[in-house]
Amino acid sequence: MIIDFEHRSAAHCETGVISNMLHFYGHQLSEAMIFGIGEGLTFIYIPFMPFKGNAIKFSFRTVPGSIFTRALKKLDVKVNIKQFNNKEEGMKELDNLLTAGIPVGNVVGLFHLPYSPVRTHFNAHNLCVVGKEGDEYIISDPCWHTTLLNISSQDLMKVRFAEGTFKPKGKMYWIEEKPLIGDVRGIILKSIENTCKKMIGTLFVPHFGTRAIVMLSKRVRNLKKRYGDKGAMSYLASLVQVIEEVGTGGAGYRYMYALFLHEAAELLNQPKLEEYSSEMYRIGDLWRQFALECGRKIKNRTQSTYNDLGDKLLEIAAAERKFFVALKKEKQG
Repeated sequence: MIIDFEHRSAAHCETGVISNMLHFYGHQLSEAMIFGIGEGLTFIYIPFMPFKGNAIKFSFRTVPGSIFTRALKKLDVKVNIKQFNNKEEGMKELDNLLTAGIPVGNVVGLFHLPYSPVRTHFNAHNLCVVGKEGDEYIISDPCWHTTLLNISSQDLMKVRFAEGTFKPKGKMYWIEEKPLIGDVRGIILKSIENTCKKMIGTLFVPHFGTRAIVMLSKRVRNLKKRYGDKGAMSYLASLVQVIEEVGTGGAGYRYMYALFLHEAAELLNQPKLEEYSSEMYRIGDLWRQFALECGRKIKNRTQSTYNDLGDKLLEIAAAERKFFVALKKEKQG
């Protein structure tokens, strides 16, 4: 029992699964378009959360699941989302949907996922189950492989009901009926406007948007004084991890948003958006350069000080603020 599902690789699991599921129902929306419509781009810094071994202090995207919920709601796609307390019941319902020819998105833990090259306790990875043969399930995981994969029933159950923070509890989701997606141009414009507002931020919420990058800059300048040499290096390592390694990586989300603006420029027939797309690519490069310099600092291969790193973050904050202020004005005409 294998559903005729086209597996396509993607940069990000949540947007990749959504894009592939919509493609199954005849709608060609790229993962970058899903990311933009779902207003996935952000920056969050939570200074009061302990940092040791914890990259959750920093986030370059909205919380897991929010892109899926927001994008499909805007597109008026009817979906069903379900979690389970009983493992056997969760597996049985998955089998029933597959028998009905319905591809099923699943939220799983990465640590025990047998084919994943990453061994981290992250319980918000997305994949799509598209069939079953004997005691093995057929998996479409757009992030890790270019082809469909097989996974044993026992392994799939283990990752669907992974233990730890944010237990998925067998969470699965599927499209209830073939969607009828119309003109998305208005949705694109509103999504751009909303993302700009969130990134520009307000005086009352300093932990989100470009103001949070400024706040992080101040913290980085005082890392050694606050945590000592070893603690400061651990802090930088967590920051580098979230920029380059966790999920798609913080810089990667900037590149995805740049691609979204490129596609929006064509759909809306607004060539000016191409300029914004190019600028967002440049901002993504700034984040990559900052991460590289942090890595050199950790390995003692640079003369850069913590103040120098703080200056680089201020440069990024200024670039992002200028970008989103200008883009917001562009959309307001």
